[in-house]
Amino acid sequence: MGNSIKVLIGDDSALMRKSLRDILQEAGCNEIFEATNGQEAIDIYKKENPDIVFLDIVMPLCDGIEATQQICKHDSNAHIIIVSSVGTQSLLKNAIQSGAKDFIQKPFKSELIKKVIYELSGGNN
Repeated sequence: MGNSIKVLIGDDSALMRKSLRDILQEAGCNEIFEATNGQEAIDIYKKENPDIVFLDIVMPLCDGIEATQQICKHDSNAHIIIVSSVGTQSLLKNAIQSGAKDFIQKPFKSELIKKVIYELSGGNN
């Protein structure tokens, strides 16, 4: 489905990164990059220019809001999806205002992640 889609996962939780990676691989994505904090996500984005970014909000060094702002400053067409837990309504609003395209709540269902990839790949695979 999404084999030509480059994906960046930004989350300080190794378990969350692994869960997302497994789902993305099931969806056919084979170019997946991982960042353990917001600054690393920005650096990897600038180097690899992924098609989509899944970002947590609460991360060390630079949070998901700041990372979203920096990535969007670098590339106004960046496709960023915030993946975060409950209780971050004001942060979510900030993320959307900063340029994030969507929000998926943790714990997420694999179907939601696959749907995003399916839609990004043109929805015809």
